[in-house]
Amino acid sequence: MGLLTFSLNVTLDGCVDHEEGIADDETHTFFTRLMDESGAMLWGRVTYEMMESYWPAVVRGDVEAPPAVREWAVKLETKPKYVVSSTRTDFPWINSHHIAGDLRTGVQKLKDATPDGVLLGSGKLAAELDGLDLIDEYKLLIHPRIAGHGPTLYESGLPNTRRLELISAKPLLSGAVAMHYRRTR
Repeated sequence: MGLLTFSLNVTLDGCVDHEEGIADDETHTFFTRLMDESGAMLWGRVTYEMMESYWPAVVRGDVEAPPAVREWAVKLETKPKYVVSSTRTDFPWINSHHIAGDLRTGVQKLKDATPDGVLLGSGKLAAELDGLDLIDEYKLLIHPRIAGHGPTLYESGLPNTRRLELISAKPLLSGAVAMHYRRTR
């Protein structure tokens, strides 16, 4: 069984708005490495649609992109992508798959079938999966910014506090810090 790792950009005040992070080569390299280490990606519908609206165009060359961004896009194109949605069933982007029905069962089956682990990249979905006790690790990229707005990480709350063990902390040149925590049970 693979681990479910939640990874996202987040500001110091917990904002997870994708436009608030530092999008430089080092950041893209960080997330490319995480994707390389995992067997599949997992998103909610909203995140999937945001990703689907941009990254395939980068792969096709319709959008100018620096090498690190293009590398991310090409690898993402071939990576298995799983989407949780109760409102959409058609996911035409290459290697995209739908998880429907009971969330706990669907995600646990995905973890069981993916020995290299699953990389979760949706804030709202993370809150739901954490509430179901399914997240094993957190690899957050903390950006040196205070956004002053939302959406924020876990704004819908959790049933109880999660205790985490720090595995590593690595500062990036931009001032962002890559934090790796493992869930203690």
